[in-house]
Amino acid sequence: MQSSPLRSTQLMEQAVGRIPGGVNSPVRAFGAVGGLPPFIRRGWGCRIEDVDGREYVDYVGSWGPLILGHAHPEVIEAVERRLRDGTSFGAATEGEVRFAQTLCERVPGLEMVRLVNSGTEATMSALRLARGVTGRDLIVKFDGCYHGHSDGLLVSAGSGAETLGIPDSPGVPAAVANLTLSLPFNDLDALGEAFSSHGADIAAVIVEPVAGNMGCVPPREGYLQGLRDLCDEAGALLIMDEVMTGFRVARGGAQERYGVVGDLVCLGKVIGGGLPVGAYGGRGDLMAKMAPAGPIYQAGTLSGNPLAVAAGQATLDLLDQAGVYEGLEAAISSTGGGARVQRVGSMLAVYFREAPVHDLEDARACDADRFPPVFQRLLENGIYIAPSAYEAAFVGTAHDDAAIDATSQAWSLALA
Repeated sequence: MQSSPLRSTQLMEQAVGRIPGGVNSPVRAFGAVGGLPPFIRRGWGCRIEDVDGREYVDYVGSWGPLILGHAHPEVIEAVERRLRDGTSFGAATEGEVRFAQTLCERVPGLEMVRLVNSGTEATMSALRLARGVTGRDLIVKFDGCYHGHSDGLLVSAGSGAETLGIPDSPGVPAAVANLTLSLPFNDLDALGEAFSSHGADIAAVIVEPVAGNMGCVPPREGYLQGLRDLCDEAGALLIMDEVMTGFRVARGGAQERYGVVGDLVCLGKVIGGGLPVGAYGGRGDLMAKMAPAGPIYQAGTLSGNPLAVAAGQATLDLLDQAGVYEGLEAAISSTGGGARVQRVGSMLAVYFREAPVHDLEDARACDADRFPPVFQRLLENGIYIAPSAYEAAFVGTAHDDAAIDATSQAWSLALA
């Protein structure tokens, strides 16, 4: 008797007819690893279950936001309480004010903040502000760093683009792409040369202080301070893209961990507690240039959405409990089998090479052929990681000893 097809398979067959590639974000597809993605129906703590009843220990965490795990009861309660009074008003709410105060109290250098709906909106708006206040057009980013899918930032953007083999997307006008200089990450000399050639035209340097879209690549010692110094010398702004690292690698993000503060900072993921949200902010004199206080325009119908604010506030309050970040530092640190773990706080990545990974070229030099079969063996043994060798994995407060032990055993089997 022939068994019925899996429900995930049936859903994917339906999805490809209505959704490009069957997914609403390219990184969710399994093109780089083979097979079809499971369709998830529920999550609790560090575990998820697909529509076929298969259970996994989850290291994707909705691509980073779920630092407290799935369906944390206090976060759910905060959202339900807010939900009863309405979902959105397009008007100011008390929750927005408290949330803005919380963000500014915890993130170094954050004097004023504007809420938006995604990390892409946050980085796009920060760059508009930087160009508006400096009167310059050029932006510097770094190879393998992803800052959202706005046109000017889809240049050597890592992660999904690397996985798909299309680092520069069709549909981005050459005139727009030409306003972005992409340089090697962790290379201060390259940035110094760029400033020597184009310094008077560079509005801002934007960086992931810990690169999370070519795995997990920490900054070399002195690198972030070097960026700060070069920007100051040239009169350019330094934008710290902490959409991934904010409240993830320390209570005050990477700026606290490394002691270097940008003129502007972009936030997202963790600050929404699993709901769509983003934020950008920084020095008060800069943020005062944004409309309606100033002439630089940015708006959003759902910005500061009450549900997202409630989830985010509950999440940040819970992260203030004693010992949270110390606990997040304890996780898998080695795998053996010719694989190398790199981690910063609760972000980590496994590379199939012995030498450290400092930039995109190092990441590309890994044994890429090993990743798909290892991924599939992990999935078969109940471990869910991103279907891309260029993505970070995320540990949360819900990853208990049983989950870590199961993961270690699965890794041993996968690497054998």
